[in-house]
Amino acid sequence: MARGKSAAVARLLYSSMFLALAILLPFLLGQIKPFGVSLLPMHLPVIICGFVCGPSWGMAVGAAAPILRSILFASPVLMPTAFAMAFELATYAFIAGILYKSLDKNLFLFYVELITAMVCGRIVWGLVTFVLIFLGLGSGTIGFSLIWGNTVLNSIPGILLQLIVIPPIINVLKKNRLMLN
Repeated sequence: MARGKSAAVARLLYSSMFLALAILLPFLLGQIKPFGVSLLPMHLPVIICGFVCGPSWGMAVGAAAPILRSILFASPVLMPTAFAMAFELATYAFIAGILYKSLDKNLFLFYVELITAMVCGRIVWGLVTFVLIFLGLGSGTIGFSLIWGNTVLNSIPGILLQLIVIPPIINVLKKNRLMLN
């Protein structure tokens, strides 16, 4: 029983740290001109949270981060951007956590898990953005060019950063027995 409580407290503390990083990291990486925003700074701690803390804690952090950041700093814009990002980031962390928990822990499968989470999150972002614009809750139109531009072309630096940075971080956390998932 005590171990269960200490694990829950550890997940709460880790998740709080990842949420704080997701809110603050865009300030740091956003200073890198001209592509700081394209580094997807909120995504890194959220995806890592899914791997480290598990699917439910990661999903909660992913859903909360863009909404809180929008409320606190008016960036990203709440509707449709932060709202759609909340679903996207929650999906990233949930898929990462579920796959990490259920698959073997070798490097190849880790990349499969990471890429699968990234693709699923982008698909969810596109669907939510489409629904919001269709319902009149967002401005503009959505089509293939918008989805292609926002999910692939504009995000290439962030996608590469995630593929380069996340595996070694998880490896260090795993070697030091700091993984809670």
